[in-house]
Amino acid sequence: MGASQPALQDEPVAIRVGSVTAVAWPAQLKLAAELARRAADTTEWPGLGRLAPGPLRIIVVPDARRLDSLTSGRSPGWGAAVALPGSRTILLRADLGDVFRTLRHELAHLVLHQAVPVRVPLWFAEGYAAWAAGEWERLGALDLNLAVVRGAVPSLDELNAALRGSESTADAAYALAATAVIELARRHPSKSLQPLMKRLGAGQNFDDVVQATTGLTLGQFERAWRLSLRRRYSLITWLLAGGGWATLALALWLLVRRRRALDQPRRAALDEGWVVPPEEPATSAEDPSPPELDRTRER
Repeated sequence: MGASQPALQDEPVAIRVGSVTAVAWPAQLKLAAELARRAADTTEWPGLGRLAPGPLRIIVVPDARRLDSLTSGRSPGWGAAVALPGSRTILLRADLGDVFRTLRHELAHLVLHQAVPVRVPLWFAEGYAAWAAGEWERLGALDLNLAVVRGAVPSLDELNAALRGSESTADAAYALAATAVIELARRHPSKSLQPLMKRLGAGQNFDDVVQATTGLTLGQFERAWRLSLRRRYSLITWLLAGGGWATLALALWLLVRRRRALDQPRRAALDEGWVVPPEEPATSAEDPSPPELDRTRER
């Protein structure tokens, strides 16, 4: 029994909390139980009301290597989790980020898939999940502001590609996707996603639903969204968000380098013809200052 104990320490364990099954390795078992408890709760979802995700499985993995192994390499190295709506499974890393917010993000994918029988674009699915998880810090990210200041607001198709890209592009892409979903809600008189979700839940085509709830074709909505972004995330917004300090620091550094370059010829000219005389040998003579002076100062 004792000899087999080390092998058992590396075997996953399954526990059940309500309709949620959590699978984890012993070191992550306590975390998995808490994640399962939260996943089983009935909570509010944007445009859908209060829902429980229903039966599902959460697999809590210790690190990126294990996540990569279980997803057959489909998860990027920087990814914190993967949702598989078809099998109602969430794989989640225990070593990265806010695991409870990550869980909320992935649960949003399952809830959306459960409520909407039609295919939706990737930007909508990821933007909805970011909104549902309350990932508001993404909207304040300097990457997003700088992208807009540079005029690098992608099209919705380009946004889909960026969401599958590298870590450096994906973070801003998630934020941009969230702004697009928020813009869909803002464009309806109710300022809510509920009318759009209701139509999608009835099986209507996504493009038709966008036009019915915003009065714009998808192409028109895309142009309106990009214009709204440029107005909202202007240069002033980026500077106030902190980008100005980085710009100022870079400008000062460049000025110092330029100043040194300009001073170099003058310094070289001043050095010409100068000969440093040899140092005088040290003497052992005592300080000639009269002691009377010191006594006067003491008075």
